[in-house]
Amino acid sequence: MKAAELRQLTNEELRRRLDETYQELFNLRFQLATKQLADTSRIRQVKRDVARLRTLLAERSREEVRA
Repeated sequence: MKAAELRQLTNEELRRRLDETYQELFNLRFQLATKQLADTSRIRQVKRDVARLRTLLAERSREEVRA
């Protein structure tokens, strides 16, 4: 996910994406614990996606407070 792509989404879509990304991260961690995860770098990518989504939502909430 690119930040430019995410900025085009609405707040509701961002929240839905964040929920889906958290679910994916949970599943990846579960696979890691059960030794079923082949691509461990995916965990890092998903964590960065979570951070990107949370940052965008925080920016938007700060903008709403200012307005």
